[in-house]
Amino acid sequence: MTCVKTTCPYCGVGCGVLAQPDGTIKGDPDHPANFGRLCSKGSALGETIDLDGRLLAPQILGREAGWNDALDLVATKFSAAIRYYGPDSVAFYVSGQLLTEDYYVANKLMKGYIGSANIDTNSRLCMASSVAGHKRAFGTDTVPGTYEDLEEADLIVLVGSNLAWCHPVLYQRIAAAKAARPEMRVVNIDPRITATSDLADLHLQIKGDGDVALFNGLLSHLANSGKLNSDYINAHVNGFDLALESATADDPSASGLTPDEIVEFYAMWAGTEKTVTIYSQGVNQSMSGTDKVNAIINCHLATGRIGKPGMGPFSVTGQPNAMGGREVGGLANMLANHLDIENADHRDAVQAAWNSPTICTKPGLKAVDLFKACADGTIKALWIISTNPAVSLPDADGVAEAISNVPFTVVTDIMARTDTGDLADVLLPATGWGEKNGTVTNSERRISRQRAFLPTPGAARPDWKIICDVAERMGFDGFGYETAGDIFAEYAATTALSQQFGKDLNLAALTDADYDSLAPTQWPVGKQTRFFADGAFYHPDGKARMIAVTAPELSTGKFRLNTGRNRDQWHTMTRTGKSQRLGAHLAEPYVEIHPDDADAIGVDTAELITLYGPKGKGIFRALISEKVAPGNLFAPLHWTRQLSAAGVVNSTVETGVDPISGQPATKSAQVDASKCDVAWYGFAVSAAQMQPSRPYHAIAKTSTGWQAEFAGMKAPSNWEHEARNITGTKAGSAAVMQDATTGDVRVAIIENDQISALFFASTTPVVVARQHAATLIGSGVASLAALAGRTAADMPDPGATVCACFNVGVNTLRGAISDGAMSVAALGEATCAGTNCGSCKPELAALIAQFQIPVAAE
Repeated sequence: MTCVKTTCPYCGVGCGVLAQPDGTIKGDPDHPANFGRLCSKGSALGETIDLDGRLLAPQILGREAGWNDALDLVATKFSAAIRYYGPDSVAFYVSGQLLTEDYYVANKLMKGYIGSANIDTNSRLCMASSVAGHKRAFGTDTVPGTYEDLEEADLIVLVGSNLAWCHPVLYQRIAAAKAARPEMRVVNIDPRITATSDLADLHLQIKGDGDVALFNGLLSHLANSGKLNSDYINAHVNGFDLALESATADDPSASGLTPDEIVEFYAMWAGTEKTVTIYSQGVNQSMSGTDKVNAIINCHLATGRIGKPGMGPFSVTGQPNAMGGREVGGLANMLANHLDIENADHRDAVQAAWNSPTICTKPGLKAVDLFKACADGTIKALWIISTNPAVSLPDADGVAEAISNVPFTVVTDIMARTDTGDLADVLLPATGWGEKNGTVTNSERRISRQRAFLPTPGAARPDWKIICDVAERMGFDGFGYETAGDIFAEYAATTALSQQFGKDLNLAALTDADYDSLAPTQWPVGKQTRFFADGAFYHPDGKARMIAVTAPELSTGKFRLNTGRNRDQWHTMTRTGKSQRLGAHLAEPYVEIHPDDADAIGVDTAELITLYGPKGKGIFRALISEKVAPGNLFAPLHWTRQLSAAGVVNSTVETGVDPISGQPATKSAQVDASKCDVAWYGFAVSAAQMQPSRPYHAIAKTSTGWQAEFAGMKAPSNWEHEARNITGTKAGSAAVMQDATTGDVRVAIIENDQISALFFASTTPVVVARQHAATLIGSGVASLAALAGRTAADMPDPGATVCACFNVGVNTLRGAISDGAMSVAALGEATCAGTNCGSCKPELAALIAQFQIPVAAE
């Protein structure tokens, strides 16, 4: 069977993948990003390529339509809006899921032909502050280092980055380097204790947004301890004096760390030349995100620790092509090739390269403002491509309402149902991962090919083709590409403009490259792989700029809600939600809460918590944990109204944005919390997909169908009727067990002598062997045995999934530990857990620790 080299569609690591049409997925051992490693999500890609739920034909107002009718309508509506209300009355909202070729033509159409810069991307939600910080410091959006620096460093400082869960392959590269060189040290700076903390020699549980105070204090310490590189500063840096003056005025204790912690960290950083500071969303998603970025970069510039092996600031991107989108100008405040909208010479050069009739003259609306413009009626036609802002943006309910307010909305997606797609006038079916061709650029500036290994399903088309078809129908020339390779060749040729204006992007050597066989290539092509060791920055004077930044006043009162990712899920789960084993680790929306806070609001383990934001609320399962500090909460962002109507965490998030980057501060929402008083809790498994429609519910796939968690405010009068409604099973007979003393209810529904659904309800959170219950669907097990909710002696229950890569449950692991597997390596040998991506290793270590008997003090 043909094996195709392609690239993983998840995070910004950019892992190479070997894929086969039957869904066999392996890591590409030759790809320099991962050398064959894959995380749990990448390993499960073959489980997500089915056509279940796919959008396979255009739809107009919910009815299937032909491409000609749909494209004509889109072109007509956008042209009419431009004609009557001007170019700024239309907008595109696109995605880091797009390939560079898709991004390029969307940007070209909007900025060079429509003449507006109202095209922004969900990368605004993850990397915009890093872009702004880079431009302030370096003169352009340049990532200085490479992944090899992570292995060559003597000190890795992780800031706001749960690398073990969000970039697992990079985490494993660092873990392997540390194992080979035990003298390497790792510092993890995060308000939460995360899986990444397991690798750290020092975990600093900083206050949210305490980063500027900490790194300003570090800059002051470097100056006071004689650790500055004066030669580098004098030759290559401006702004040092003002930056140091501002830094000295800040008190590092405002970070929330103890004096001893601060002294230890500063001594490690100051005394270790080969230091890499990795930062991600915990830095970027803040109202002071850009200042945080510059506070970190300031310390590297002041010591000359940049652009050399094993040293430098390193921004890791959250999406597979966030970097590619930045390269082609996909953000509302950028032009293609890292050029500037505000610069008339740059605009003229881009317009000439595109041979376009016009060019935007000012920055467009950034994501949050774009949807505010939808709400107030400014935007008359909106095109959303490959993203789900009705879930992913702050004030998600308000964003959904804003989209509904736009007179004409188009959504291009691979799925027939999403929270955003349900609001569209026109749905356009796109090809998905495995079906499309193009390129992506990872966090280290490495361009990799994404190649098709599956046939195009139904009437789906590549995103670039859809955009070009609309452009031509709007009367625009310049979009007659035959292949994605044609677009890439044009884009690569236009990067000569970057060189013309003394910028960094340089793909000219790839203009005539064999696109089909293009190997992973880091830019600048044919030159050094790192930037800035010898200065040569991109400000007009060739010098970097240290930026004077001031620590913000930290918010007080209420709870501080931090949102983020789960280990095994991706964004709004349109892809990962198809994989049963990815959903088995943490299968419903939850909120981490400190035990003291849980006591204060009277909530116990696995009960429900209601979070109240300024404009919306949500209901989440309580996960009581000392990993979050008192007064702090953490909740994942993945659940949609399709999967859990009350579990959309961004319904509770109403935050400001960074004033420079426009990035929302989704790590610091202020919310209230209270126990959600419910009359009963429930759990069910069914062969049919369920929609419980109760005050709280969450559904997930299982190996035999679907499962649901739910709760009700009032006990039903007929439990069999309730069970049938929730499980979607009208036929068959029902066996009902009800305990009058405890109030527990259990219902089994049998069709054709097989279990078709099981329903469990209780006045307290339901205790049942969930994975075992799911395996009984479709079986001939007697209803009495099925209603027991636990396994028989000859049917061991693996328990809740810990290792998603190999589907290893907690009970299996406990059994192996009892049999003598008293190290993570031994557990791996016994069960395979932790031997692929390794993201579960901290949980394996915690399980082992639970079994170890402390030695009594003498």
